[in-house]
Amino acid sequence: MSTDKQIAEAVLQGIGGAGNITSLTHCATRLRFELVDASKVDANALDATEGVLGVVPQSGDRYQVVIGGAVAGVFAAMQSLPGMGAGVVMTDAEVKAAARSKARGKVAWLDSFFEYLSDSFRPILGVLLGASLIIAFAAVLDALGIVDFRAADKPASWVFVDALWRAVFYFLPIMVAYNAAKKLDVDPWLGATVMGALLTPEFLSLSNKDRFPDLTCTTNQLLETQNCTAHIFGLPLQLNDYGGNVFVPLIMVAVLALLYRGLKKAIPTNLQMVFVPFISMAVMIPVTAFLIGPMGVWLGNGLGVGLAWMNTHAPFVFALIIPMVYPFLVPLGLHWPLNALMLVNIQTLGYDFIQGPMGAWNFACFGATAGVLFLSIRDKDVQMRQTATGALAAGLLGGISEPSLYGIHLRFKRIYPLMLIGCFSGGLTIAILGLTSGGVTTGAFAFTSLLTIPVFSPMWIYAIAVAIAFFTAFALVSVFDYRTAEQKAALVAPATSVSPSIEEEDTTPVPVADAEAATAVYAPVSGRVIPLDESGDKVFASGALGAGVAILPTSDTIYAPVAGTLATVAKTGHAFGIKTDDGVEILVHIGIDTVAMDGDGFDVKVEKKQRVEIGDVLAIVDFAKVEQAGYSTTTLMTVTNTKIMTAVTPIVGETVTAGTPVIDVQH
Repeated sequence: MSTDKQIAEAVLQGIGGAGNITSLTHCATRLRFELVDASKVDANALDATEGVLGVVPQSGDRYQVVIGGAVAGVFAAMQSLPGMGAGVVMTDAEVKAAARSKARGKVAWLDSFFEYLSDSFRPILGVLLGASLIIAFAAVLDALGIVDFRAADKPASWVFVDALWRAVFYFLPIMVAYNAAKKLDVDPWLGATVMGALLTPEFLSLSNKDRFPDLTCTTNQLLETQNCTAHIFGLPLQLNDYGGNVFVPLIMVAVLALLYRGLKKAIPTNLQMVFVPFISMAVMIPVTAFLIGPMGVWLGNGLGVGLAWMNTHAPFVFALIIPMVYPFLVPLGLHWPLNALMLVNIQTLGYDFIQGPMGAWNFACFGATAGVLFLSIRDKDVQMRQTATGALAAGLLGGISEPSLYGIHLRFKRIYPLMLIGCFSGGLTIAILGLTSGGVTTGAFAFTSLLTIPVFSPMWIYAIAVAIAFFTAFALVSVFDYRTAEQKAALVAPATSVSPSIEEEDTTPVPVADAEAATAVYAPVSGRVIPLDESGDKVFASGALGAGVAILPTSDTIYAPVAGTLATVAKTGHAFGIKTDDGVEILVHIGIDTVAMDGDGFDVKVEKKQRVEIGDVLAIVDFAKVEQAGYSTTTLMTVTNTKIMTAVTPIVGETVTAGTPVIDVQH
């Protein structure tokens, strides 16, 4: 198992060295880089690094490396590596200036918007997770009848327990304002102070009718909340409870940033320390209280009411839509607005109705990961087993989906369709069982994990729904696999040893090497043998699929190059994976990009799991049709488990007939 330092060293090398880094930060699962030149990144090397779950290129020269739960340790280790001093990591102002100077494409503003949302929440994910687990603990005690956490006259001890988690949600606007201000290069304490003014006892006391009898109050029948208006210097001030609100600080900081930068330009440097914060507070606190605050509350309530209307009038559709769209929102960071709405719902309605259906998506995601883990254990794939184990633990215990998404799901295109069926089944369960109860709700913002199931009501509906979502995705991935034919070629159990056969075109017996010391791999087709780096296929040329050869075919029949069991037979007929009795794993790939022909011109003669001998016909290919379709006929053959062999020696530069040794494998 690699240490944090070893992972950091490998990442630093893969990212192009310290000299290629202008800024390095991290979130809950990822290292986030601003680079001098993103083209210097060796994505294949990073992806193959133990401890790296995936890589995420972004617009411009930004890059993310997914580490998972160990990201903080790797970040700290990387900061201590040679060259990663002050000369490499720029100040915030320098980073922002560099970012503004680079073109980020047609959707740069959209990137910036969602980065603003993401970076305003991401640093507080830890305390949000901690608070959600405290809530889960309280919900379990409530369910067991030990204490009624919903009672108004709870003992002081349990009121104190409430303070443990309410601290996070009540002061959430201040935390969000701090992070948002930091993101926009504004003094973060200034942003926190402006938002904090609306949470002070003095501001809250303005709602006291006994002290201020001229208050005007109205009741919102839909939300069942009361809104009061005070009169400040003759101006109407709508009084709101801003505890837990996130829309207001996000809007406020965006406006504050404009004022702050203007003041920094207008006020001499030696006076900025006093007058920039003074004027900012004198302007922004009233503007937020009178204008931005009510507007943010109106916006949040409006969106919440709209979704509440859908949940009330079309609960069946709502329960299906949420889990089906989340798999596409989360990888793009587009889920943050919905997360903000959950908090608004809890603040205004006292409960949230989005997190229940969202749980169906999360558990379908974790179920797919569990399926990958099952297959990796069965196939003895150590690297994937480690990745899936960490991702599944982060999901089931923490409710965090990013390690699964970036480490596995986005890397294997077969997973998403299978996972979506799990999402649909979980959502459908909530839609059907929740018809009489109005769906699944919760009174707390909770990460949807095993530990937080008790916070949902009705709990039995939620538990059944997430279980169905989990096991549906698990079963589908376990049965249909998550890998393509090429990816599966290296993973199948050895078959029973039998003697090799004779190639059909030649009556001369084919020699067989000593199985204990070496294995000869024979040409699957007649033609000119060339190195992989001359094949024209970048993936094979990189060695990612092992060492081997490419053949420019002169005949149409493809033969088995070794004796063994067919691990994979592509439906399109363009690829075959064979594992020999002594553990050598061979991939035969006919043509380049010929998967796009969808089997046209490929007459497959074998089936998956079939035993083949050397010289057995695998397929007959109409190479003339392949060429007419515009594809290369170059046939590639590799030893996919090259790394565990003593030596794999390609024999190239000759024109051979099928059955001629072209690769020598030493065990």
